[in-house]
Amino acid sequence: MGWTLGRYFFFRYVTITIWFFIGLLALVFLIDFTELSGRTTGLPGFTYGTAFAISGLRMPMIMLQTVPFVGLFSAMATLVSLNRRYELVIARSAGVSAWQFLLPCCIGALLFGALSVGVINPIAAHAFSWSEKIETQLRSGKSNTVSADAEPWIRQKTSSGDTIIGARAILNQGLEMADAVFFVLNPQGDIVERKDAAHAFLRDGYWELQDVKVFRDGNIQSVASDRVPTNLKPEFVQERLARPETIPFYDLPGKVEVARSFGLKANAFAMQFDSLVALPFLLVAMTLIAATVSMRFARMGQSATMILGGVLAGFLLYVVTVLVKAFGVAGFVPTVVAAWVPVVVAMFFGVTFLLYKEDG
Repeated sequence: MGWTLGRYFFFRYVTITIWFFIGLLALVFLIDFTELSGRTTGLPGFTYGTAFAISGLRMPMIMLQTVPFVGLFSAMATLVSLNRRYELVIARSAGVSAWQFLLPCCIGALLFGALSVGVINPIAAHAFSWSEKIETQLRSGKSNTVSADAEPWIRQKTSSGDTIIGARAILNQGLEMADAVFFVLNPQGDIVERKDAAHAFLRDGYWELQDVKVFRDGNIQSVASDRVPTNLKPEFVQERLARPETIPFYDLPGKVEVARSFGLKANAFAMQFDSLVALPFLLVAMTLIAATVSMRFARMGQSATMILGGVLAGFLLYVVTVLVKAFGVAGFVPTVVAAWVPVVVAMFFGVTFLLYKEDG
């Protein structure tokens, strides 16, 4: 296949991918903005401009989750449009094989995945953290609403006793908490004191609490700041509380190495890193799956069943990827295996099907 035809197929795929991405971005933004406005419209200080900013900052993170489906739908749309306009028929009659006109689409998918990992992911991590801070400021002062399933609870052990720590929101990759609650226990395990803080920051050897209400012996005392001793290291707190999605791709290897040097497994960080590395190849696998149902010539209205089969196959691959990823985070399988097995299996399926159909 000549350079001109290959470039035409490549830019057709890129154009359709961009339009799919923009269209899905607009749809997701409207849904998120409407849902967020409904949840926060009664809060003091709420403005639609604030809700617009929060939703806008959350969009890169949400769109990063939709990248596999954008790759699948854009590949299917590209091949179907080429089929409907008889361009694939003409290319085949000129002696161009399926492998040749699929190569530009696969290269486009690989570049789209690399762009998502190298550019969108760092932007998404920083923007999402920023949106959490804005939303936390909007919801500040509601420490009594902390529930057992809101955020992970941790229990620290010190020479003076144990302390159970919870918070409504985890910020700054686990090193800052909003509307935090500290239950101080005596050596017998009884709660002797509760401290509600608007903000809590992990410092070297202590938690720094700001805007604190202290509950002790039936009395309530308000103080501007307070300290709670701790022997927790930032690496442990980050591994326990920070969400891997909020850490940029380029920082993940360092986080994993430092956490493991302290004896922590860091499976969540390692799984996130390996999944991002495998993402471009997952998009290539999605493209091959799209090719299995989109390249056969069909007249108008006769390809709906095949397209539905491709959508279901792509959705099944995504579900299996998420399921195996959960096994990797739990430590049942190595994170590298959990990230790459679904990709390799999907690629083998697509290549085998195309070999059978195209080469007999």
